[in-house]
Amino acid sequence: MTTAQTTPDNGAPPRKRPGLFSRRGWLRWTARRIIMASIVFVAMLFGGFLWFADSVTSLKAPDGVKADAIVVLTGGYLRIEQALGLLRDGSGQRLLISGAHPSTTPNQIRKATQASSDLFACCVDIGYDAIDTIGNASEISRWIHDHGYKSVLVVTNNYHMPRSLHELRRSDPNTEFIPYPVINSDLTRKAWFTEPDVVRTMLSEYGKVVLTTIRDWLGIERGTGLRTEESAAAKHKS
Repeated sequence: MTTAQTTPDNGAPPRKRPGLFSRRGWLRWTARRIIMASIVFVAMLFGGFLWFADSVTSLKAPDGVKADAIVVLTGGYLRIEQALGLLRDGSGQRLLISGAHPSTTPNQIRKATQASSDLFACCVDIGYDAIDTIGNASEISRWIHDHGYKSVLVVTNNYHMPRSLHELRRSDPNTEFIPYPVINSDLTRKAWFTEPDVVRTMLSEYGKVVLTTIRDWLGIERGTGLRTEESAAAKHKS
């Protein structure tokens, strides 16, 4: 067996071909490219998170805003209280509470939020079908079309607002969705990045935004996110 060499015609010493792990070897070349791509990818993720955090912390509830209707995505009674306050003030004609648990009754929500029974009786609808943010968008879009609304106030937590608006506009591009963020604490006035719970929440929500963006780029079907649809699909498979 002989060593792979190349002998030039001019009588110069033979040169060995680059080995697998040599500086000019393809394995090291590939490893360098992978490392560089990984650094760029991590930098993009970090930059995206900074952009997301800045967008969330700078969100403010608009003053004197009005729309045809109001929707609130469940996730805490503070959201519902603010939505009911907007309804009381005439910021919208009617309110949909989207994504309520099937075991929760309208009377329980009314008592927890200390809202008047007259307001609930005349102008509040409760949706029980949504099981996630995609389901909220589907449920809200269906409700909007049933009532013929053109502009809607969207009430949810500030960190949840970017993804909520994305899913809503994807489900219903013809409706004007106006964000009304619920702000539990003013993140612009304190170092939120020193609070583990806040950082965890922001990172979790940012991760969901990234996955949502990748899903849309790849054209992956997102489903309806509705409890009735999930049940029907399960029965059909069985």
